[in-house]
Amino acid sequence: MDQAIIVYLILNDGQFGAADERESIYALEDRLEKAIEDASVGEFDGDLFGEGECILYMYGPNAERLFVVVEPLLKSSPVAAGGYAIKRFGVEADPSAKEVRVTW
Repeated sequence: MDQAIIVYLILNDGQFGAADERESIYALEDRLEKAIEDASVGEFDGDLFGEGECILYMYGPNAERLFVVVEPLLKSSPVAAGGYAIKRFGVEADPSAKEVRVTW
């Protein structure tokens, strides 16, 4: 899986987010994972909480196709408001991999 969508969500408390905020993010993760699996465009690989943000990791062979699947879920989720995504076209270790920042 050479390409990625990396989503950055802003947490309200500046650290790890309130319990209800984390629960909303976990519910969003479940929806993202199912949509990605149903569309056969890659995989949801997990999250990282801390320093006032939550980062969601998704990988697939085509970042554009992957983003088309996840974008509607991100746009419709209140917990994703104010967030952004990085579409990465190449592996992380490749310093020349193109990256595009997208907001919703």
